[in-house]
Amino acid sequence: MPTIAILGAGMVGRAMAIDLSLNHQVTSFDISAASLEILSKKTSAVTTRQFDLQDTAQYESLLKDFEFVICAVPGFMGYRTLEAIIRAGKNVVDISFFPENALALDALAKQMNVTVIVDCGVAPGMSNLILGYHNARMTISNFECLVGGLPRKRVQPFEYKAPFSPMDVLEEYTRPARYVENGCIVTKPALSDAEFIEVENIGTLESFNTDGLRSILFTMGHIPNMKEKTLRYPGHIALMKSLISAGFLDTRPIKVNNMDISPLEFSSALLFNQWKLGANEEEFTVMKISISDASTRIEYNLFDSYDAASGISSMSRTTGYTCTAALNMMMAGLFTEKGVFPPELIGKDEACFRFILDYLQQRNVIYQHSTHTN
Repeated sequence: MPTIAILGAGMVGRAMAIDLSLNHQVTSFDISAASLEILSKKTSAVTTRQFDLQDTAQYESLLKDFEFVICAVPGFMGYRTLEAIIRAGKNVVDISFFPENALALDALAKQMNVTVIVDCGVAPGMSNLILGYHNARMTISNFECLVGGLPRKRVQPFEYKAPFSPMDVLEEYTRPARYVENGCIVTKPALSDAEFIEVENIGTLESFNTDGLRSILFTMGHIPNMKEKTLRYPGHIALMKSLISAGFLDTRPIKVNNMDISPLEFSSALLFNQWKLGANEEEFTVMKISISDASTRIEYNLFDSYDAASGISSMSRTTGYTCTAALNMMMAGLFTEKGVFPPELIGKDEACFRFILDYLQQRNVIYQHSTHTN
């Protein structure tokens, strides 16, 4: 039975540990004793170990007994963590969604003879996989992805809950957003180009630019028009722009009572509890993908809700199960190339694409697919 190390026991990390423990030997690592205790209460099938995952110098000994690794640490430490995993010679699937370019580690991964799949969540992740599949089968002229995870109950002022670290979300609101228009990369501020869309059973949501294309800016550079936008309840953009203009998301420290304090870190700490999903809080994930050429438009739609039976959030399921699907795909020998691979470079393979879609469907994460004539 393969041995798997999961680095990070947050909401998504715990969901992945439970899923993989059904068929594999799993050990979950985290610095937070509270997070590990939550996991232990949910299942006795996962071994838990408290460890400071920022201590990457210890990774060679930490991971020596494991065949595969999942990296689910916060984005600010993701690149350094992934590099240490690769140097330890381990095959890995990563969902830390760090801002650095993961492809910069490709040469190291080849040198260490390991397979590294990055950005393997819902978006980035499934959006990339779907694009990669159809890119190998048609001449795409337009790609658009609208995606968001939101609580069912709208609580002002934010009407939002974060399944990930608030710091990672806030950085999405300040990092310049890149998209492709007429073959050129265009950069605009995050939160720009607001549009309203209607979602069945939910109502009106607002979409806005974030820097979500990531690797496909370069791996799919031949596609002339590509855009990804984030979805929130109406009013969220204005509120976040107010925080930005007031300086709450600045990274440069300011002096308060002779202490240097980062406004961004301060804001993230304040929002941690306000944005934290309750243990049984209902929420949903919605994603709309449109891919077209001169004659055909292909659409994928996902609407997934909190699973009351398992007590696992929708964002944990849609993100985490994509990652565990990719790891199982790797363990099944369907993808064995060495180097760093974002999902769009895997999706072109029919067997890999179908494996991941089927794995998700077995867990009731279902992508509705339709084809239309332009």
